[in-house]
Amino acid sequence: MPVKNRFLTLLIIITFLAIRISGAAQEKKKFEIMKDDIETMLPPLNALIDSAMTHNPMIKYKDLDIEVNKYKLKADRSLWTKDFGIQGTGQYGTFDNFSTNATEGQSPSLMAIRSNQLNYQGGLFLKIPLFDISSRKNQIRMDKVVLEQAQSFSKYQRSDLRQTIIKQYNDLIVKYRILRIKSKYAETSKISIQMAEKDFQNGIISITEYTRLSGILSSSEADLESAKMDFRTAYMILEEIIGIKFHLINE
Repeated sequence: MPVKNRFLTLLIIITFLAIRISGAAQEKKKFEIMKDDIETMLPPLNALIDSAMTHNPMIKYKDLDIEVNKYKLKADRSLWTKDFGIQGTGQYGTFDNFSTNATEGQSPSLMAIRSNQLNYQGGLFLKIPLFDISSRKNQIRMDKVVLEQAQSFSKYQRSDLRQTIIKQYNDLIVKYRILRIKSKYAETSKISIQMAEKDFQNGIISITEYTRLSGILSSSEADLESAKMDFRTAYMILEEIIGIKFHLINE
């Protein structure tokens, strides 16, 4: 994802949460299961996915791995330059220079001249090792394959993370709706047992019926506690995957 779009996504999430937290602080009102709709209290799903892509440690690791492989490919491509270069030597000191002076019909004479001077030489060199040429081509091919593998695995991880967030987000919504249903049923069971208690005291219903209604209340309350825990777990897992806090419930 481009850096600009990623920055805008994070800005949307931060603004969304800042407004919600500020409003909650002013009203001193907490998230209420039976009154508030959690879908309207959370940032958009696409924004949550983008946030997870930014905060996920494995995604960061694979992005860095791709960069390492790019640099390695670039370095191996430039290895040929080690076989090409400039070489030179230089010496400074006292040297004896000899020369002859010969004319026709005369014996040559040898002259020696001593002087301080700098002698130097330079040139270009190019080595063409046949084994290195073949090996270098194979190394570059292998570097390209490794880079493609890293890029492909990074795409796979992003797709897998995207699917995980979608599943977890929808799981949270389902757990939230189930919690509301369980909460309503538990509340109805309380009202029923209160009415049944009066009817039992007035002799309208038997002890068997009263016991049955009491069992329904106990079961509904147990289901409610289980639904609360399921919702809380789904909520906290989504926060962990996304890498941000929603501040909807006390943790």
